[in-house]
Amino acid sequence: MKILTAEQIREIDAKTIAYENISSLELMKRASKAFFDWFTAKFTDKNISISIFSGTGNNGGDGLVVARMLHKSGYRVKVFIVEYSQHYSDDCAHNVRRAKVENIFIQKITTNNEIPDLSDYDIIIDAIFGIGLNREVTGISREVIEKINESGKKIISVDVPSGLSMSSTTNFAVQATETVTMQIPKLALYLPDNENFTGNVHLVDIGLSEKAINDTETPFYFVTKQGIKKLIKPLRKFAHKGTQGHSLIIGGSIGKIGSLYLASKAALKTGCGLVTAFVPRCGTSVLQSNFPEAMVIEDRNNTHITEIDFDIHPNAIGVGVGLSELPETQDAFYRFLKQNKVPLVIDADGLNILSKNKEWLSILPSKTILTPHPKELLRLIGEWSEDCNKIDKVRLFAKKHDLIVVVKGANSLIIDSENVYVNSTGTPALATAGSGDVLTGIITSLLAQGYEPLKAAKIGVFIHGLTANLTTTKIHARSFTASDIIANIGNAYFEIEK
Repeated sequence: MKILTAEQIREIDAKTIAYENISSLELMKRASKAFFDWFTAKFTDKNISISIFSGTGNNGGDGLVVARMLHKSGYRVKVFIVEYSQHYSDDCAHNVRRAKVENIFIQKITTNNEIPDLSDYDIIIDAIFGIGLNREVTGISREVIEKINESGKKIISVDVPSGLSMSSTTNFAVQATETVTMQIPKLALYLPDNENFTGNVHLVDIGLSEKAINDTETPFYFVTKQGIKKLIKPLRKFAHKGTQGHSLIIGGSIGKIGSLYLASKAALKTGCGLVTAFVPRCGTSVLQSNFPEAMVIEDRNNTHITEIDFDIHPNAIGVGVGLSELPETQDAFYRFLKQNKVPLVIDADGLNILSKNKEWLSILPSKTILTPHPKELLRLIGEWSEDCNKIDKVRLFAKKHDLIVVVKGANSLIIDSENVYVNSTGTPALATAGSGDVLTGIITSLLAQGYEPLKAAKIGVFIHGLTANLTTTKIHARSFTASDIIANIGNAYFEIEK
């Protein structure tokens, strides 16, 4: 699914109107009906009190149509028009007139003392500004938004939280509980910098022209279940462990063998036929007793890896989890990288070693997958000023070194030399020790099964996040562990295949 800019979305709106020979009012009605359907499915009690804050542009028009639909359905609705301009868009003005004819309460707000007391309302719907805003919010609009944010009520934004910039840093905007956005994902809704504004983001289909969307070029994409389902290979009837790929997981040091256990078990649970763990001798008994399905190769040293030497032929290798950064291990890591030609995933201490020896990036196989968390990313690419700058720096880094970089976090990013893919799964439950080790195993397994690196990264990140989504009512986010991710990989496959 494409992520598009505000300008591109406006062009698609115009093309939809032209291609389908409909009015802009009809398109506004479609958008409002999609919001209405989402809202009424979520909030079925018609006795709740709803305040809708509309602006004077087309986003305000959306709010007015929503008010009309809710009012007609029996909800208790009042509309407050934030008159930041005396100029109303034609469609907004039309719906003001329609709302008045339908006896919906409407009050204009031009001064501070006209802002209503919000304590009597259960839900606030925000439709003041849309994606076209390209300036800081000032004047009466800012005062209204401050009161909305201070209300302590559920705040639901239509399309985007009012004040959120689509192309630059946002310092002030509505702090939505939920954002119901119209069909096309907007990058700003999925960036960590904007987490205080966006709340939970929901996409609703408003019937925009598929041709117009398909004809629009972008380097940004949103990874959805439908897209991932198309990438998953069927499990063939005569498959056996020799046809499903062999993963080798390299790492571990004394006190950190658990990371190898998690990554190795995740690899097998993701579907590869064979898993071998390469560990220092202290890890052998741990793995053999707790994970009998894995094979183990020992380093000659007891506490840390000193020589990565093996006589097997894996289809993919994951390296770095629990590895340590000891000088002997760094030397062994370099010798391994210099001779390795097998598809590769690098995480944790492997990334930290690379950040100290950036010249080694040139010897990595094409499309090697790096999976840094924010601190590891900082060590690799240096500081960034804000999220868009971070994305630009990672894109340049990936292109320069022909890599795929998974920027871990809420809505993890998968970035290669050409494009940026925003993952749609995951919850704060994944912020737990070992979560990244599991992701390394998942992606390594997919590589071993023959998926191209970019597809492996996209599928792996999606499955990893989906395990958290599937357990939200069964395991509290505070109690979720990396082992719960592994336990639910199979359930994630079931969900994707539905």
